[in-house]
Amino acid sequence: MTPLWTHDEAAAATGGRATRPFAVTGLSIDSREIAAGDMFVALAAARDGHDFAAAAFARGAAAALVSRVPPGVPAEAPLLVVPDVPAALEALARAARARSAAKVAGVTGSVGKTSTKDMLRAVLSGQGPTHAAERSFNNHWGVPLTLARMPRDTAFAAIEIGMNRPGEIAPLARLARLHVAIVTAVAEAHLEAFDSVEGIAREKATILDGLEPGGTAILPRDAGTWPILAAKAHALGARLVTFGTHPEADWRCVEVRLSEDTTVVRAEARGAPVLFRLMSAGRHFAANALAVLATAEALGLDPALAAADLGRWRPPPGRGTRERLVLDPVEDHLTIDLIDDAFNANPASMAAALEVLAATAPQDGIGRTARGRRIAILGDMLELGPTEAALHAAIARHPALAEVATVHCVGPRMRHLWEALPAARRGEWHETADALAQRVHHLIDAGDVILVKGSKSSHLSRVVDAIRKLGQAPAGEA
Repeated sequence: MTPLWTHDEAAAATGGRATRPFAVTGLSIDSREIAAGDMFVALAAARDGHDFAAAAFARGAAAALVSRVPPGVPAEAPLLVVPDVPAALEALARAARARSAAKVAGVTGSVGKTSTKDMLRAVLSGQGPTHAAERSFNNHWGVPLTLARMPRDTAFAAIEIGMNRPGEIAPLARLARLHVAIVTAVAEAHLEAFDSVEGIAREKATILDGLEPGGTAILPRDAGTWPILAAKAHALGARLVTFGTHPEADWRCVEVRLSEDTTVVRAEARGAPVLFRLMSAGRHFAANALAVLATAEALGLDPALAAADLGRWRPPPGRGTRERLVLDPVEDHLTIDLIDDAFNANPASMAAALEVLAATAPQDGIGRTARGRRIAILGDMLELGPTEAALHAAIARHPALAEVATVHCVGPRMRHLWEALPAARRGEWHETADALAQRVHHLIDAGDVILVKGSKSSHLSRVVDAIRKLGQAPAGEA
């Protein structure tokens, strides 16, 4: 296997000193996830990564990037000693990007970053060696790590770029040196750090600062903050491509048909008809897919192959994955459908998830109740700032709730929604996910479709786990 980094290359890139020769095939910042041949990067978070270097070597690490000799490591362990580990990781990222001839697409947005990045991987990998993070590595560590891991022969790369506060996106975009920059959407998220949605739009638009000369900006024409995004693209001289339902969008969504687990999209690309199918339900996925097809066009790829390859994409765990669970191993027709969307939440993604739930078809006549039900279990949406109470309560007015039988709520912020719900739909409210998890066996029945949605820190994944423990996958399903 071709090394990702040799000691000479890594030392030259970082200005560090290698204590022994080494050649590594990967990088890891988590000693628990070390693969044989990885270089362990000793970053400091809640605890100092140097404390875990010995464990990394015990699991097969081939080297470690450190700022001092860590305790307990073998004397012969290869170390790359640098003054500052985060700065050295960024230097590796810069060197990896400089030596690569890859075409790089960057993705940011209030919602849809990870799904769009994963759609890009599905499409790009059908047309050349493609690199993208397996998970949502989109912050000041994740982006450099993703770039530093980029293999030498990469033809295409998809880089997710996120933010929590002003000034975070542009440096990461510049590091990635983008040929295409996508803004998926601008919505009410991270309002704790921004004074308005317009402020969020200005920050999202700074991804365009990372465009290479002649690069393409792919922007959502439907956004209320469209003038801010467009002005940034024009100021930088970027090639501008738009997507959405707006009549002036270059890639215009004409019709979206949602079924149990598919989305069929009829669109137009500058007037030419485009038809494709996604193997997951969600109107928001259709918009993301249009941005991906626009990216494929900007990179000069085969558009028909790109549209076909979108069918290989599936949402990652916790981001809208749907699964059927058998409640009784003997009577295997007694099933429930679980939509696991517990990784993240803001008003826009909450609305999209409720629309997906509303489009599902529960099974009647197989449970204790005569009719199968659509049930929503919703947790707090975080980082929404001073209007968070109103934003939670406003969910009660979403049209999709007309198709939902019961809404159970978790967390102090979701109390505002619970109190705003009509009595007929108001389920249980609990302060914590653990409290509701203990009640799930009383709240669901065979034939139901259950959506679980909330910000990651509301810990609704524990509710998902509790539901999964009630059943098992049907025979023949993974």
